[in-house]
Amino acid sequence: MSTRIRCEVRDESPVTVVRLAGELDLASMRSVHTVLDGCLAAQPDALVVDLEELDLADPLALSVFAAAARRAADWPAVPMVLCAPPPDTAAWLAESTACRVVPVRRDQAEATALAGAAVAPRLRARLDPVAGACRRARELVTDACTLWNIPELAGPAALVLSELVGNVVRHAGTPMHVTVTLRRPYLRVAVMDGSPADARAATGRDPRAEGGRGLLLVRELTQRWGSAPAGTGKVVWAMLPAN
Repeated sequence: MSTRIRCEVRDESPVTVVRLAGELDLASMRSVHTVLDGCLAAQPDALVVDLEELDLADPLALSVFAAAARRAADWPAVPMVLCAPPPDTAAWLAESTACRVVPVRRDQAEATALAGAAVAPRLRARLDPVAGACRRARELVTDACTLWNIPELAGPAALVLSELVGNVVRHAGTPMHVTVTLRRPYLRVAVMDGSPADARAATGRDPRAEGGRGLLLVRELTQRWGSAPAGTGKVVWAMLPAN
């Protein structure tokens, strides 16, 4: 981590708070990116970034917050709020893309209240890479859709999540963390495993078999899907419209 900037992470459930202190420029923003990325990989319910002790050396470095907010919106689908920027930083934020992507509040109390109010309902499960993992994933997403009164999404979401889990069982072979989140206007499903290898499409498999349709089916049934590094492995996520 750059010695010009310090990052303190505190879990103030349901909100994770990151306090930055020191000089933010194009070099030290890499350290900030690494810290925020690690916080998101832990799948908090909400993320607040405190800028009170930040010294902005290069306004272009503010793009690190916009990038983190975009990732947070895709996965793990959590609200992110900036707070307490010093006057100079606040002025630059008002003109930057970061402010248009992530909300800014004057102090941590306001930011925590805003982030906490936007926490999305979610269900999680840890699964082993065994034959029954796909069935357990379908049960999880069906329970979620019933609980959140969106039964029409149970079928397609179960198919998508089953394919993502099946991909881990076949190719990664590691334990996985499965998450189902309702952050309107989308229902999001995600699978995080311990392998950094890219998610693979099905090749040479019976498309009628469970887990045999691969990412082709995921593309067909979802609004968007993607993959990102997460810890020592990766996460694959998908979004289904939930109007």
